[in-house]
Amino acid sequence: MSRIELITNDLGSHLLSQIENASTICILTSFVMKSGVVFLKDTLINAAKAGADIKLCTGDYLYITQPDGLAELFATDENIEIRLWKSNGISFHPKAYLFKSDSEDCLFIGSSNLSKSALNNGIEWNLSVSNEKTVFTDALDEFLKIFYADQTVKLNDETLKDYTAVYHQYHKDNPNLAKVWSNTEELNLMLPTPKDLPVQPLIIHDPPISTTYGDIKPRFAQLEALEELEKTREEEYQKALVVMATGLGKTYLAGFFAKDYKNVLFIAHREEILFQARQSFENIMPDKKYGIYNGKNKDSDADAIFASIYTLSMKAHIEKFSPDEFDLIIVDEFHHAAAGSYQRVLDYFKPEFLLGITATPDRNDNKDVYAICEGNVAYRLDFLDAINRNWLAPFKYYGVYDETDYSQITWLGTRYDEEELLHIQLKEVMASKILEAWKDKKQTRTIGFCSSIRQANFLSSFFNNQGYKTVSLHSQQKEVGRAHAIKMLEAGELDIIFTVDLFNEGVDIPAVDTLLFVRPTESLTVFTQQIGRGLRLAPDKDYCVIIDLIGNYRNADVKLSLFDTKSSESKSKQIEPRIPSNCELNLDVQVVNLLKEMAKKRSPRKEKLLDDYFDLKYLLGRRPTYLELHLKGHSDSSQYRQEFNSYLGFLNWAKELSEQEQEVFERYENWLVEVEKTSMSKSYKMVLLLAMLNRGSTKWFKPITSKEVAPFFHHYLTETEYRKRIDFSDKSSKKIWEYDEKAVSKLIETMPMTMWNRGAVGLTSFSEGEFSINFDVLEEDQEILYHWTREITEYRLHVHFERRAMNSTH
Repeated sequence: MSRIELITNDLGSHLLSQIENASTICILTSFVMKSGVVFLKDTLINAAKAGADIKLCTGDYLYITQPDGLAELFATDENIEIRLWKSNGISFHPKAYLFKSDSEDCLFIGSSNLSKSALNNGIEWNLSVSNEKTVFTDALDEFLKIFYADQTVKLNDETLKDYTAVYHQYHKDNPNLAKVWSNTEELNLMLPTPKDLPVQPLIIHDPPISTTYGDIKPRFAQLEALEELEKTREEEYQKALVVMATGLGKTYLAGFFAKDYKNVLFIAHREEILFQARQSFENIMPDKKYGIYNGKNKDSDADAIFASIYTLSMKAHIEKFSPDEFDLIIVDEFHHAAAGSYQRVLDYFKPEFLLGITATPDRNDNKDVYAICEGNVAYRLDFLDAINRNWLAPFKYYGVYDETDYSQITWLGTRYDEEELLHIQLKEVMASKILEAWKDKKQTRTIGFCSSIRQANFLSSFFNNQGYKTVSLHSQQKEVGRAHAIKMLEAGELDIIFTVDLFNEGVDIPAVDTLLFVRPTESLTVFTQQIGRGLRLAPDKDYCVIIDLIGNYRNADVKLSLFDTKSSESKSKQIEPRIPSNCELNLDVQVVNLLKEMAKKRSPRKEKLLDDYFDLKYLLGRRPTYLELHLKGHSDSSQYRQEFNSYLGFLNWAKELSEQEQEVFERYENWLVEVEKTSMSKSYKMVLLLAMLNRGSTKWFKPITSKEVAPFFHHYLTETEYRKRIDFSDKSSKKIWEYDEKAVSKLIETMPMTMWNRGAVGLTSFSEGEFSINFDVLEEDQEILYHWTREITEYRLHVHFERRAMNSTH
């Protein structure tokens, strides 16, 4: 029976009672105080030990949340997921407590933040709502959207340290915080329309969404990808990744591939992707039963289930399915979601096959995709190749000079300070330049990508006042219907849709023939996805115009590498990329000069490597290993070697090494660079070194014979991951596929030991049947050098087999 109760005091006792019995606990509060954490701590610890799924999200709005409170919460239990909302000046005021147990669903919502006074003896009003299924489901769905939003970061040692530093600086700059807070509460923090720009964006309401799909037989890249996936299955792989440019039909490809499987799970992080994918699968296989599993729908009895990762990752939901429930799991564009939620799902399920699909090139932000698929790229086709094959529309790119001096705007590690950036963007002179560039080069239907909601609203109002028809679409715009606005744009009834990251993925608008970028490029992945929005083929569309404002912002000197077909090693020195013959790349003279100047300094590249490193460090809460940098870092890991000779060289430059580590690095730098850079046509050198390392930190550098190495060497290359067998499959090594100590030992002596022989004065040598490391390791350095050598070895082995697997697909 449903129940609603008003609670005007002692909310805390109600919360404690619910926590004791709940299997799911979700807490969303504007602020966290240490007193509130202490009040709930013991009960939360007991709930965590009992296996409850506990998630807590709070915010940094006005830096009211106490660092001590976050630290106390972080130390409570490692299984409690904590995320911090980065408000960047936007009001963040939710107070909600959600509990799910075997007997009831209960939601508390009202005025109480997580502090002892608010939970115990303060004057607070809260409503308790029990067993109202629709309300609870909606609230849980909204909570998960906030919890996993791009504006949140995982709380760990690094993000806590970062917040603490900013908190103390903010309070130093704003000592009279109570007054600042109360005054700010009265302000409308969303940008009001300027008095001289009275025209508002059009108000459009949604009709029912209906989408028309074309030919559902495999075509173009889908045929090639399906053929390669079939080869992958024949080679006994159980996981694979397909990289296909936006517009080539990745979802339909997944549907065609799924025809051979009985029970299918399709996972995505956007609601529209789930429904679009279900429609695509229904068109291909109309006789199957389909279901949606998200915040509002729980269709668990179906042949193919399309699930929101945010809902599915919760313990109460994932355990409704058995680990072997699905024969095929398809993961779509998951590099934008919280990695932990995906890992939880993928660790739980044991499908016959796991297929990852993405449009994002490997040199950008999605390397966790490769890790989950164990580096097995079954098929790859980026947008430049697709344009060359006439499967996507060609483009005319215009790099328009932006004279803004971005070096004067504070960089916050992953983005520019929004208020400082808006101070420049929300000026008529800036809007006028954007309007003139657009009028000069536009075609008929435009999407304008902005850096903030306020900029999108401002430009929409400005353009409307100049006689054009535009709308501003974004996550906080409730009046403007996305589906109807898209239809109006397609019909030519709108000139521009200004948006903030809404059309990065999952939305198809083939008729769009102009893209307008009025924001600094902070993520090359997002930039690539946004470009893909304009490259779909459509009737009466000959090409797509890309109008891109380029200033001296970060990534400006590397973003054009997306249009280059050259290898990554040459891109660092490339200023004017090569493009398909049917495309154009036009840069203002000032842009060319700017890029040349940035190329000379190269400091932006080093700064980007540093920023991307700290971004990953904040995500992990510790210094990343070399392999983690490769798998999860935003920048290509090879760039760290190119710039600094080794990852350890970068860490030394970035002052990330302790005093003892700096001494070890200086003593053994030559060895670290040798392991990092020694040539490898096969994996043998690193397998040899790994065999040595397996003897432990005090013995790994001692001489070793081929006979000692042989058992590990053979096992590693024949009986571990399937893809590692590729180095044992040519004529020279096939004869020793069956283990023969003498034959394997001879191979080891002939190949890695002799090939790595640098002579008696070199760092490594091979003489009289022994392979030796020719330098002494001080006892106090042994542990550090051992771990560093192992990090580089494991990284190089992973990259080697990843590359071999990729090359085998071409």
